[in-house]
Amino acid sequence: MSWQIGDVTLESRFFLGSAGYPSPEVLRQSILASGAQVVTLGLRRQLGIDRNAQSDNGFVDVVRSTGVHLLPNTAGCRSAREAVTLAMMSRELLGTHWIKLEVIGDEQTLQPDPWELVQAADELVRNGFEVFPYCTDDLVSCQRLLDVGCRILMPWGAPIGSGQGLINPWALRTLRARLPDVPLVVDAGIGAPSHAAQAMELGYDAVLLNSAVAQAHDPVKMAAGFRDAIAAGRAGYEAGIIQPQDMAVASTPVTGRPFIL
Repeated sequence: MSWQIGDVTLESRFFLGSAGYPSPEVLRQSILASGAQVVTLGLRRQLGIDRNAQSDNGFVDVVRSTGVHLLPNTAGCRSAREAVTLAMMSRELLGTHWIKLEVIGDEQTLQPDPWELVQAADELVRNGFEVFPYCTDDLVSCQRLLDVGCRILMPWGAPIGSGQGLINPWALRTLRARLPDVPLVVDAGIGAPSHAAQAMELGYDAVLLNSAVAQAHDPVKMAAGFRDAIAAGRAGYEAGIIQPQDMAVASTPVTGRPFIL
């Protein structure tokens, strides 16, 4: 079933990162196997390229050839000013007003800086960007991002690249309950297809991950595995998952005396 994010209608609920693959061809095959329609792109990698040397091996062309929407990111930025400058450059370079906004506040956890993030989001929204903010699962921080005009939120499941899965399902469940009409994408910390399925079962609209596919022994097969897990998790959520019980509940009611066979 199709869904809307920003001004674009999508069929897939899988957002895939493009960093760290063994080769551009493996990246291309992984994108196709994932069924993803949105792929993130590290801006620092692109803006640092010597165009005359063509040192990127046609990286952007490889991603574009799959027909996906590019979602450039400001990974590595430590201040609002730095992130805004990089986003402005990306719009000129890649021709998209979409930006995955990352402003990191801690070197060990790579946790977003909520104050700098809101400041950068405010300026970028006012300059016509569709901002996809990478944020924590803190409800108040998320509300502040919505207040400055963000229409999408991307709360973390766990620290970037950690593969821990959803370390605080309660907070994620709270966000979903309190922000029922906001597109929510779990971003970061997903390590296994089961983690992605869990996020979708909570009612999240999509999942974004990179390392779990790029660093797998077989990235293409892992991409397909995540595709299926995300679809299964969403189907479970839409179908209505039964509530857990403390005690056994017989699935087959028995009345009177059992049959003697």
